[in-house]
Amino acid sequence: MSIALEHINYVYSPGTAYEKQALKDVCLEIPQGQFVGIIGHTGSGKSTLIQHLNGLTRATSGRILYEGKDIYEEGFDMRWLRSQVGLVFQYPEHQLFEVDVLSDVCFGPKNQGLSQEECEERAKEALELGGFPEKYYRQSPFELSGGQKRRVAIAGVLAMRPKVLVLDEPTAGLDPKGRDEILDQVERLHKETGMTVILVSHSMEDVARYVERIIVMNRGEKMLDGTPREVFRHYKELEKVGLAAPQVTYVMHDLKERGFDLSPDATTIEEAADEIMRSLS
Repeated sequence: MSIALEHINYVYSPGTAYEKQALKDVCLEIPQGQFVGIIGHTGSGKSTLIQHLNGLTRATSGRILYEGKDIYEEGFDMRWLRSQVGLVFQYPEHQLFEVDVLSDVCFGPKNQGLSQEECEERAKEALELGGFPEKYYRQSPFELSGGQKRRVAIAGVLAMRPKVLVLDEPTAGLDPKGRDEILDQVERLHKETGMTVILVSHSMEDVARYVERIIVMNRGEKMLDGTPREVFRHYKELEKVGLAAPQVTYVMHDLKERGFDLSPDATTIEEAADEIMRSLS
């Protein structure tokens, strides 16, 4: 199972003075079970790109295949697609609206036609997967902290049991502790369930630490696509488009230039420590 994009183009406000091409001939495939990071500066097309993955935005031209089926074919069930590809928007706590946490997480399964008993079972399972404490299930979501609200919003998508979880800047506005807690939980979900995770982020440290593949967007085009090591080798090119590599990458290159016999390709502190110890030994 996979999501494949074939020559996707998207134009905002075509035929008007505000016409702008947001995506240009984007081709890529995301296999089931992969943890993918999408990075790019503001206006690069990354948020527009992920809104195409569950049919929320329709491409101006090109094809999107989910499990080998063209989602633009007549009769394709978009409601089913959106239960398979769950999209969590930036600041997802703005999507919370029910009287208590459990009711809010039940909303998605209820729209899938499940009974109240099944909805609550799914909701509790999703909240548990998201690491949300049971003692808050009957509390108003508006009384929660920012990190707790984010967990509830993610659980609301998980309750629909998607095969693909798409997260648009899920740690925006959170402090470092809250950011790490959310991303650690997402990583555990990925490992325990085998679901595909697509993470949009501005943090190079976050994508280097968690994902296995990075897609770099620039001016609506796919600029780079590879493992974190492969992508961050191009740190000078990334700088030209307003991005950067993780700080540890610059440290390693600096050490290399100072004569240390080591590989500068480390993208995390753990990798850098291992490489420095290897060099010293």
